[in-house]
Amino acid sequence: MDEIASLLEPQIPALRRYAWALLRDHEAADDLVQDTLERAISRWGQRRHEGDLRAWLFTIQRNLFLNGLRQRKARGTQVGEEALNDVQAFGTSPESHAGLRDVLTGLDALSEEQRSLLLLVGVEDLSYEQAAQVLGIPLGTVMSRLSRARARLREFMENGRSTVLRRVK
Repeated sequence: MDEIASLLEPQIPALRRYAWALLRDHEAADDLVQDTLERAISRWGQRRHEGDLRAWLFTIQRNLFLNGLRQRKARGTQVGEEALNDVQAFGTSPESHAGLRDVLTGLDALSEEQRSLLLLVGVEDLSYEQAAQVLGIPLGTVMSRLSRARARLREFMENGRSTVLRRVK
């Protein structure tokens, strides 16, 4: 068990970042990480030892997230705007907070597949091959989906901002 813990412990910060990016709720993200770790430990014997541990953990986490998403859709539970209030870091300006809200709103406008891929590659720094493994899709699909996600987010940030602050002199 100590060996498993020593392999899993360094992966927890990345799992927490990805969970928060998917859920935007610290408590729900912590629950998702805990469920991910429990699932990984209970299925440790099924893991391919030559495989990438990080990709395996992200796969488990994404599958748990999608299962929860399906359950929430069936129940109709939604996260409100107040979840974005926890995002602002101490000492940031209102302009940067508004920019962060725009990015988060733009991410929410993406499909789940595009958002997950953009977070895995852009935030968690997974290679295209690792992201393809996590999502269970071909490498070419990763590249085209990522290109479309970046283009949609860029277009949103340039044209469709929900909040625009301008300095008036």
